Amino acid sequence: MAPEAIHQLGLKEVARIQAEQLAIAQKLGFADLKAFRASLKTNQKLVPTSRGQILEIYRRYIAQMEPQLPKYFGLLPKTRVEVKPVEEYREKDAAAAQYYQGTPDGTRPGAVMVNTGDYQHRTTPEMESTAYHEGVPGHHMQIAIAQTLPELPKFRQQGSYTAYVEGWALYAERLGKELGFYQDPYSDYGRLSSEMLRAVRLVLDTGVHYKHWTRQQMVDYFHEYSSEDEPDVQAETDRYIAIPGQALGYKLGQLDILRLRQQAQDELGKQYDVRAFHDEILNGGAMPLDLLDQRMTAWIAEQRASAEQGKRTN
Repeated sequence: MAPEAIHQLGLKEVARIQAEQLAIAQKLGFADLKAFRASLKTNQKLVPTSRGQILEIYRRYIAQMEPQLPKYFGLLPKTRVEVKPVEEYREKDAAAAQYYQGTPDGTRPGAVMVNTGDYQHRTTPEMESTAYHEGVPGHHMQIAIAQTLPELPKFRQQGSYTAYVEGWALYAERLGKELGFYQDPYSDYGRLSSEMLRAVRLVLDTGVHYKHWTRQQMVDYFHEYSSEDEPDVQAETDRYIAIPGQALGYKLGQLDILRLRQQAQDELGKQYDVRAFHDEILNGGAMPLDLLDQRMTAWIAEQRASAEQGKRTN
């Protein structure tokens, strides 16, 4: 994609997500997003009461998702996933949560490592979307399945491509909404805030490297459209300056999977099966998006041909 196209796509996604955020804010009785965001910083109901509560929140969300997976997937991970606290010596630098893969034989389960340090200054709204992103149906599901695909050589079982891996995990956050979760409006707002961060990246990465924005322009845009805390704004801004293109993978990967899903629905009609679609996305392991597009386009054509052949036979 051309940088200008990515930039414009980012602006479009930011506007869409902001409109959905505003609808939630108004539903909760706020006139605008600015007032709602300000209230989040003083709402003690959104602050964890202990380290243990944070772990229980993540465990609860993963536990409610796991029995729903067969509705959307035929291919399921053989390895368990656990929720564990980040080691105390890493708390100051570690992200809110991250995934550590287990072993292919299952002797060591996958782990969602959750940062419980300084819990009094953390908030709960984004924990549900993060649990789905890092656990199931996100990173754990995709990586645990890839590790055990028998037809792939070992280097591909362990392979990683940012746009595929992170695109899938962001797509997985959205699946929770389709399955009827995010019942708490604050949690649903958290989901949108998580997606907003990924959309903002499309604007800022191309802003600095293509449109030659200043660092201050980037920071100002961040403040205007995201709910990120100041230390995160500064760190994220430096990240985009230092690693061109990396942060684009999350949103572009998610949007590509959504586009392929819509293509499958449009072309297959009544023959479309969301479980079969997801299995095909996952059962080839991680790959660049252009190869994923080729793979899925060929699969859609095969499904359509098979359906037409079945009609002729009948």
